[in-house]
Amino acid sequence: MGAVLVVNSGSSSFKYQLIDADTERRLASGLVERIGEDMGHASHTVTGGGADQAGAPALHEATYERDLPIPDHTAGFRVMLEAFAQDGPSLEAHPPVAVGHRVVHGGARFFEPTLITALVEINIDELSVLAPLHNPANLQGIRAARTAFPDIPHVAVFDTAFHQTLSPAAYTYAIDKDLAEAHRVRRYGFHGTSHKFVGEQAAAYLGRDLEGLRQIVFHLGNGASVTAIKDGRSVETSMGLTPLEGLVMGTRSGDLDPAVLLHLARRADLSIADLDALLNKRSGLQGLAGVSDMRDIVAGVESGEDAATLAFDVYIHRLRAYAGAYIAQLGGVDVISFTAGVGENAPRVRAEALATLGFAGIGVDPRRNAERVRGIRPISPEGAPVAVLVVPTDEELEIARQTLLVTG
Repeated sequence: MGAVLVVNSGSSSFKYQLIDADTERRLASGLVERIGEDMGHASHTVTGGGADQAGAPALHEATYERDLPIPDHTAGFRVMLEAFAQDGPSLEAHPPVAVGHRVVHGGARFFEPTLITALVEINIDELSVLAPLHNPANLQGIRAARTAFPDIPHVAVFDTAFHQTLSPAAYTYAIDKDLAEAHRVRRYGFHGTSHKFVGEQAAAYLGRDLEGLRQIVFHLGNGASVTAIKDGRSVETSMGLTPLEGLVMGTRSGDLDPAVLLHLARRADLSIADLDALLNKRSGLQGLAGVSDMRDIVAGVESGEDAATLAFDVYIHRLRAYAGAYIAQLGGVDVISFTAGVGENAPRVRAEALATLGFAGIGVDPRRNAERVRGIRPISPEGAPVAVLVVPTDEELEIARQTLLVTG
């Protein structure tokens, strides 16, 4: 029985999942972190089948952890292989038939899952100028994985690929055309793997064909984005050249008058590095309320904290603005889905984000919205003209599926 190994590599860590190629069941997952530090950490979770007390099928997980020096990603992959050998499942019983890699930025070069070759590696490296925090780290993971698994295909799945269907009107910035072309300045969009997965899951749940279906998907986590999907294709998305544009996020500002940066450079004597750190690490909810976790923000709102209340109101204001804009771009909407950590687990965010859209046939049922159950569920009132859903995302499964499309 074959499996797909899915790898999401960062600069000092990587996550992985082993997914059965036939059943799509997660067999194991893990995290190797603090790579390059004096002491690294590895966590390996094995998922096994079984039954609950009533005899119904159930999944049971066992997690194994180790602390040891992990000097680089190649060593990290050796640690991962040792975990499979010691703790299971056996890679002999579940041999990987391919490795799927998450790559953040594919620029305008990659619009579908791509078999990784030496030339593809060069292209990913060249695109690091557009994603300096992500692509180099993704490439480290690719090279280490190809060393660990030299005899099976490796596939790159790009966060930006789903948004390659944007029209020129949607992806073009109104700046000097020649300068923009010379430096590849345009909207690329991100979280595409999640938006694609959620859009398809929502359509299947509703029993609707993607063709003719108008969708808005809110991917709300520490990073957040919203995409308008028509006929199964991305037609508008909130993130731009980088993952900084758009919604208010945990530590990122989202939309901002660009003159703010010029003003701060002149008046506060901030360097480019200072501004980069400000917008990516000291803005968003963190900048407004001193915390980046929506659970802390909601708790602050409920206890009457002014900073938390303002941060929540700014966050919601931006969500409503994008919802209204995307309804206009789509000419109406049939389904709105919420996904990712905040989208799946923050009823107050979902309710407030759509509270002013009753004129468009959009509503949230308080009882359904408050329920905490697994899987896809509707939170709109019974018979509402627009379906509002909570759809758990599974980017790793989508990467595995796209990897198998390439490798067969």
